[in-house]
Amino acid sequence: MCGPLVVLAEFAAREDTLEAFLEVCRHDAARSRADEPGCLEFTIQCSEDDPMLVVLHEVYESRAAFRAHEAAPHFAVFSRALQDLKIVTRQIRFFHRQ
Repeated sequence: MCGPLVVLAEFAAREDTLEAFLEVCRHDAARSRADEPGCLEFTIQCSEDDPMLVVLHEVYESRAAFRAHEAAPHFAVFSRALQDLKIVTRQIRFFHRQ
C-alpha cells in the first residue's frame, strides 16, 4: 500500500524576484494548509549552496488531493506568478512516503 504523496518542486528564482516569489510561495503554503483537507504538509526551503533555488516540500493524502490543490484558486495565483516573475521550474518529483 502506498503512503501519502510527497511532492518536491524545485524552482530557480532571480535575485530581483526572489522575495516576491517567496511571498507567493508563503501564500500558497498557508492557503493549502488552511483550505485543503488533503494537504498534510507544505514547507518552503531555500538552498544553502544556491540561495536562488527554492524547493517546495508538499505532502498530500493522495494523488486526488494533489489534483484538488492544482484546481484551487491560490494555485492559479502561484502559477501566474511563475510567469510574471520569470521563475524557472527546474524539476517536480513525486514520491510515496513509506
